[in-house]
Amino acid sequence: METQETSLNFAKYLYLVKRHWLPTAAIFFPVFLISLLTLSLKKPAYEAEGKLSFQRTNTISSLTGVGTEISRLEPLVTDRSNPLNTEAEVIRSVPVVQKTINQLNLKNKKGKPLTIKEFMKMLTIKDVKGSDVLQVSYRDTDAKTAAEVVNTLMQNYLDQNIVFHRMEVAAARKFLEEHLPKAELVVRKVDAQLRQFKEKNQVVALTEEATRAVERMADFHKQIGDSQSRIADLDAQSRAIRNQLKMNSQQAVSTTSVSQSRGVQDVLTEIQQLETRLAAKRVILQENHPEIINLKSNLAALRQILKTRVKEVVGTAPSNVNHNLQIGELQQTLSARLVELETTRLGLTNQVMALSNLQGNYRNRLKLLPRLEQQQRELQRQLEAAQSTYSLLLQKLQESRIAENQNVGNARIISAAQVYEDPTSSPMISYLSAALIASLAGLASMYILEARDKSIKTVDEVKELLKLTFLGVIPAFSNSKKSPRRQEELEPYSQRLVVRNIPRSPISESYRMLRANLKFVSADKELRTMVITSSVPQEGKSTVAANLALTIAQMERKVLLVDADLHRPVQHRIWDLTNDKGLSNVIVGQAQLKTAVKTVMDNLDILTAGVVPPSPASLLDSRKMAGLIETFAATYDFVIIDAPSLTVAADAATLGQMADGVLLVVRPGVVDSVNAAIAMEVLEKSGQNVIGQVINGVIPENERHSYYYFNKEYYAQEQVALQKS
Repeated sequence: METQETSLNFAKYLYLVKRHWLPTAAIFFPVFLISLLTLSLKKPAYEAEGKLSFQRTNTISSLTGVGTEISRLEPLVTDRSNPLNTEAEVIRSVPVVQKTINQLNLKNKKGKPLTIKEFMKMLTIKDVKGSDVLQVSYRDTDAKTAAEVVNTLMQNYLDQNIVFHRMEVAAARKFLEEHLPKAELVVRKVDAQLRQFKEKNQVVALTEEATRAVERMADFHKQIGDSQSRIADLDAQSRAIRNQLKMNSQQAVSTTSVSQSRGVQDVLTEIQQLETRLAAKRVILQENHPEIINLKSNLAALRQILKTRVKEVVGTAPSNVNHNLQIGELQQTLSARLVELETTRLGLTNQVMALSNLQGNYRNRLKLLPRLEQQQRELQRQLEAAQSTYSLLLQKLQESRIAENQNVGNARIISAAQVYEDPTSSPMISYLSAALIASLAGLASMYILEARDKSIKTVDEVKELLKLTFLGVIPAFSNSKKSPRRQEELEPYSQRLVVRNIPRSPISESYRMLRANLKFVSADKELRTMVITSSVPQEGKSTVAANLALTIAQMERKVLLVDADLHRPVQHRIWDLTNDKGLSNVIVGQAQLKTAVKTVMDNLDILTAGVVPPSPASLLDSRKMAGLIETFAATYDFVIIDAPSLTVAADAATLGQMADGVLLVVRPGVVDSVNAAIAMEVLEKSGQNVIGQVINGVIPENERHSYYYFNKEYYAQEQVALQKS
């Protein structure tokens, strides 16, 4: 595919050369001679060259280990760039070049100081392939000046290279000196934050503290379990004793205290004795007896004394003074045991509460430890990062101070420029330069001529511009080199009926191919009436219409050819007929259709244009014309209407609305792109059914595709036959 496209492009360029070779040659030779004369009058130029060698790393930096990255030759884009190209651009930089110009006081031909642009035209810098060497060359009319320029330029580059690297190191040192105190301040700040964090949260070693807390919590849990077990045991013993004594521990304490109180027991004994005497007296005496009354009074007084003494012992007066104030030794022992058990249980309960509180405190501390560890780690990371940054800046500051005192250049002159007396230019170079300039001028003229030429020249251009259905190619009648428009005018009308005169010629076959393509195009709907037109005159539409009518009639189909070009009719000349009566006469009623139609051969009738009217458009755009076309379609198998060109009149668009379709004839070399575009716009806006396009008058030698070529021998025989006829 690529080979085919290349061959097509080459053929296209060859075609352009063939079309414009004469004006191109007229430009080439004068420009060549003028350029050659100009080059021969120039002074001879001398070229001096020197070489610079580059090292990947500086030797001094490699030995000291300091500043190795300062002058390292490394490209920014390793895949596509060469660090030597960067150094070459540095040599071409304005400061280096301007310093060289000023030092040598270089002048141009007019005696003015040499500009940088002029200097660059004579300077050449290139890298030596396969090495780390740059070759610096300079051309001048003076050999000594050329050598001085090269040597001075290389030395200025080396000086600037060292100064530039030192400036970079100095800038880095200043930067480090500026940021080092800030880095130290950050270290102190973060260190203070870490210390405050540890003091605030009482942090020494969080990991060890967590381990110890877990161990203490396990110990507390064990102690709490043991204490709770003892409390349960004590509760069981207390419950049993309370059931025996029928009292609670408080009551047991009170009862034991009262029973062990000497004063309470003495009063209680007197009360009991008095109650005994009272009971004995009541047997023999009445209640109102003074002795009974005295005993009651004494008993009440003793009871009041008992209440007072009990209250002093237990803090409250018992409800029954005579009950629960005297207990036996067993009860006293049980009461003491109950009190002991309650006291022990209370102590264990308090111990469990204290252990639980300690366990909760440790648990809360353990919950807090992960967050404290995270905060401590963050502070430690910040401190480590700050310390690392500070250490790095301090180290780099020391290195930069050492590197600033080193000569960190990595380029040296390995070959100084020498003075050569032999000029670099030669006669062959002058000839080649003149030929190149002349060729460029010729190509430019060819491009200008091609750009200004708006005509359509080839079949491919027609197809690409109009984008209509391609129905056929009709070769030109003659191989003459005259313009296609002039050729059309000079062709005799009698020789245009190629299908009749030379039925076996390639042109005749082209018309038969057109007839077949029309049949294929109208396969869905039968094509009965067709208008043939063109964009501009002289494209051969009338010739196409006549020969197409012949080919259809040869298929034993009844055909009518109507010359509707009322501006410039030619069908009567092609068929050698009189034009006294024709289409215009039939429309206005001056002649009958039967008398106006003429039979020229079997199955082929011709209706000539008739008298040219003053207003052809009014006749063709009439009901009478529409009725005639309907009559033609009903009478004949095929009706071909030869209409005027689209840029001449709107008759073709009018007739196209009455017919089944429009066939556009295009002739390369006659129509241009502007008129073709106008014609297409007229067809689109009028809503025509454009059947397709036929390309007429094609010269095979002008086409790039092999399928446009015809048998040259047969084509030559055809020309002879046409000339004889």
